[in-house]
Amino acid sequence: MSSNPVAVPPYGRSPLRTVQVLGAGGAGAGAGSRAHVRSLAVGLAARGVRVTVCAPVDAEGEYDYTGAGADFEPAAAGALRAACAGADVVHAHGLQAAVRAAVALRGRRVPLVVTWHGGGPALGARPLGGLTRLLERRVAKAAAVVLGASSDQVDLARRRGARDARLAPVTVPGARTAPADPGKVRAELGAVERPLVIAVGSLVPGRGYPVLLDAARTWRRLDPVPLLVIAGEGRLRAELARRIDAEGLPVRLLGRRPDVAELLAAADVAVLPSRWEARPLLAQEALRAGVALVASAVGGVPELVGDAGVLVPYGDAAALGSAVAGLLGDPERRAALGEAGRAQAATWPSEDDTVAQVLAVYDELTEPRR
Repeated sequence: MSSNPVAVPPYGRSPLRTVQVLGAGGAGAGAGSRAHVRSLAVGLAARGVRVTVCAPVDAEGEYDYTGAGADFEPAAAGALRAACAGADVVHAHGLQAAVRAAVALRGRRVPLVVTWHGGGPALGARPLGGLTRLLERRVAKAAAVVLGASSDQVDLARRRGARDARLAPVTVPGARTAPADPGKVRAELGAVERPLVIAVGSLVPGRGYPVLLDAARTWRRLDPVPLLVIAGEGRLRAELARRIDAEGLPVRLLGRRPDVAELLAAADVAVLPSRWEARPLLAQEALRAGVALVASAVGGVPELVGDAGVLVPYGDAAALGSAVAGLLGDPERRAALGEAGRAQAATWPSEDDTVAQVLAVYDELTEPRR
């Protein structure tokens, strides 16, 4: 646990105590939700809220929640129950975390807030099963408020029986470190005299990587042949690696990388081929960095990106490959999309806006106590 000092709340009130719950890595608990929780921890602690983050140990190692002003507890069931026992509000991020939080709160009169992030099986990463629907209904009904990062998530929560479902766009922090020299990054990757295309995300079903490899096969006709790099790890790695080797595809699997912002800044085009996304981290980072984006027109992507990216139907390798090839051959259009991306990013809620909206929900749920 940390021993960070907590700011004194106004009017002599006792500090509001919140627990932020994250599930294991994978569906519903990826980099976007973990970064979002760190942003919340910083903003809430600055406003005098006591924050405990219950998450896998690797999340603390990567995102340093204690350094953000929170206490940290590992995601073990016993630790979660103990943390929730002293909370005024529990906020779970993703379906898996919400199920665990609901179990930990059983028999306690502590309000549960659930944010449904993108990419989980509940929201299109793979065919929806009866168990998933059951868990969604259980979570929706257990939550005092469900926050959806996109409009279709709010609609889904209402269909599953949520008493109160609201749109709450998740804005995650921008890059906080000085960018590396793009030339050095490209040299490291082997893309000094060839275009560089980047995709980022866990190697799991629903991310659209088989379709992306289909598209990459068509790029072998280009001169010079672009290099596609994929930053991420997951259970499909061996399958994708075998295919890359067997077909001689111009693709490198980089594994998990701590320098995604630097990789992105060195790229010519970013690609997001997912089956479903809410407010994907890669799209936010690409538009902020002024990197041309090609993405599947799914979930919350169109409302996030607007006209600042090239959107294609999910699963259409020909459309995906053509869109990327067209941008690689048109530097002026890439530059125009880069400017449009920065302008679009300026319209999104800020981190402060996101924290203020979440805190308003907490205050609403705990007002009698305060």
